[in-house]
Amino acid sequence: MLFVFLLITGGSAHAKKAGQTISTIHIAYLTQEQEAPKALSNLDPFIANKGEPGAELAIDDNNTTGQFLKQHFVLKKFLVPLSEDPVEIFKQSISGKFDFVVVNLPENKLLQLADSPSASRTLLLDVATVDDALRNEHCRANVLHFLPTRAMRADALAQYMLKKRWTHWFLVQGPDERDRLYAEAIRRAAKRFGMDIVAEKTWEHTYDARRTAQSDVPVFTQVDDYDILVVADEQGQFGEYLEYRTWLPRPVIGTQGLIATSWHRTHEQWGAVQLQNRFKEHAGRWMEEQDYGAYLAVRALGEAATRTRSGQWQPIKDYLFGDAFALQGYKGVPLSFRRWDGQLRQPVLLAAPRSLVGVAPIEGFLHPKTELDTLGYDQPESTCNMAKGNEK
Repeated sequence: MLFVFLLITGGSAHAKKAGQTISTIHIAYLTQEQEAPKALSNLDPFIANKGEPGAELAIDDNNTTGQFLKQHFVLKKFLVPLSEDPVEIFKQSISGKFDFVVVNLPENKLLQLADSPSASRTLLLDVATVDDALRNEHCRANVLHFLPTRAMRADALAQYMLKKRWTHWFLVQGPDERDRLYAEAIRRAAKRFGMDIVAEKTWEHTYDARRTAQSDVPVFTQVDDYDILVVADEQGQFGEYLEYRTWLPRPVIGTQGLIATSWHRTHEQWGAVQLQNRFKEHAGRWMEEQDYGAYLAVRALGEAATRTRSGQWQPIKDYLFGDAFALQGYKGVPLSFRRWDGQLRQPVLLAAPRSLVGVAPIEGFLHPKTELDTLGYDQPESTCNMAKGNEK
């Protein structure tokens, strides 16, 4: 996997073009090389540049609008070798030079950046993590998050299952720590929406596809009757083996089967087909979640810079958290940030491998402010300490 983060300069340079003063906003793209993980399937090639094409496409869109407002956005790329630390690169080359950083790094690196004294006046835009803890007890006032959390994804699935009245769940959890966190989100969603988890098991069998298909799955799934098998396997080690091999004929949802995601290649509503086609023409592949997150991050900065006519930290931050901010996300409703935890509000797609099944929030789930806040941690549930400060 390729981890990246993008940067946008707080100050903007000025140049004259055809007698006009042009404000140039420089955006740097910093990426770290990663070794390709062990292939789990020949059908899923390793994508080394997730995020980068989305940022490039957003730069083009920013400049389309910016040309009418005398603003010009420039993307500059940096490559960090595998042996080096992107946090050190941040301290050496970014600190003091950039006010806005779009981050595509794992959780620990994001927190290191956020806690660095050199980042105290830097707004970090996270386009990679899904951890709920980063929006709760480990939240930081200088971080915005663009991907749906595990809780948002689990709530989206639960809403659809409640609509279908498939309320009895069998939860299968993988051994990885990320699988445990996803399973926790599923349990929270089940309790929140009145689901009954009738059985739980942890997968401890081989990852050999032939043996799993022939013997392990049918025996492993012999439990009390249930409506839905929910799988927590974020690394894709075994979840794909469960469909059509369970003891009882039941649908599979979770990290495999029917998934909850911010973006999917089958999504074509609300103008999304145009974005899909433009991205595929630009990158030569389908848009992934991190591409979509990076696209939204650069577009959010472009939208704020355009509306405020500024490239400075304080006006842009205030606008991003303000009531007037609304971002087009090709999902039918404007996207905005939750002031209490910095999470981007957005609909969550429910997708099978080759079809879009639904979009959450599901119709009928109401909220006093916005139905988008029925997904994930609402303000009364939040333990984020940045909530009070961002309400100012």
